[in-house]
Amino acid sequence: MPLPSKRSWFSFGSPPASPPVDTSAAALAIKTFFSARAQRQGYTLGESQLRVIERLAARATALADSQAPLTGPRSLYLYGKVGRGKSWLLDGFHEAVDAPGKRRLHFHGFFNDLHAGMFRHNGQEDALERTLDELLSGCRLLCFDEFHVHDIGDAMLIRRLFAALFARGVLLVVTSNYAPEGLLPNPLYHERFLPVIRLIEAEMEVLEVGGEQDYRSQPGSGSQQRFVTGAYVLDPSAEQLAALGLDQNAAEVTLEVGKRQLQAQLSEGRRVAFTFAQLCEAPTAVMDYLALCERYDQWVLSGLPRLAECSIAVQQRFINLVDVLYDRDKQLTVTSQYPLAEALEASAIDLMRSQSRLGQLGRPEANP
Repeated sequence: MPLPSKRSWFSFGSPPASPPVDTSAAALAIKTFFSARAQRQGYTLGESQLRVIERLAARATALADSQAPLTGPRSLYLYGKVGRGKSWLLDGFHEAVDAPGKRRLHFHGFFNDLHAGMFRHNGQEDALERTLDELLSGCRLLCFDEFHVHDIGDAMLIRRLFAALFARGVLLVVTSNYAPEGLLPNPLYHERFLPVIRLIEAEMEVLEVGGEQDYRSQPGSGSQQRFVTGAYVLDPSAEQLAALGLDQNAAEVTLEVGKRQLQAQLSEGRRVAFTFAQLCEAPTAVMDYLALCERYDQWVLSGLPRLAECSIAVQQRFINLVDVLYDRDKQLTVTSQYPLAEALEASAIDLMRSQSRLGQLGRPEANP
């Protein structure tokens, strides 16, 4: 029976001829899972969604039976604009597929752990392989969400990482806002990254997830996430600031994060509050946000400025912070004197993703 037509948010342009339909038990389980999940959430599975789910189902068959034929490359690269359902597909596949040793990781967190492991094995032969043995022992399916590259140093390590994963026979499913050719867009470094792009294109089936609808803006989207229980508070009143526990006259709190110290407005149990200057204008990094996520579930970031008035480095820290809090599903409340679109109207490449995610936060009205 066809699903009720309520929402549709994927589209593909002029796809190649479709591979044969996979009717194995493993593939049918994936397709049944997505059909039921879409119906529960009120989405319509149109032709374009079914096409990408069909390719995911083929990977489920390959994982269940190593002898099963698979048309095209073994791994899969999904890209498209923010809010088009890439993570929905990735998370659903990871949840539904019957594959011992499956892992679903946010690229930020994994890359932080990779760096730490290689530092730990510095000076030893095959530091990368030793680190992968620690991080991915027994892994057959690795799902990477939000893959992107902006640093040439990271780019060189990514080339070695992907080559090692493919050599190990790991089935890789990746989501990104960028087509492979759009990775590391800085013209100073892009040409040096071309070998990685060619490796991705050779070893991964590349599919665009398109459409005009940002499904995160749909009522109820992400309603079970803790992240979306936060708020974006515009021009907060004194009463609203007090309700958040923010006292402008209170002394700063010093937090020990790794081997360094960070200043905060508040630290009470699992709640923490920072000014934008304390967390994003200071030389913080993804590893700091990840460490803080181990200690705090409720976050307040006060005083978000117009990011156009900030350096690219500061803008990127803010983007990274939102990415980490979203992926770790922490409640986030942001205060600002500016509407969200105005605050985020700046030049950093990934701010559209931040705006899409922050757009899911509540908008409380100021107290009279």
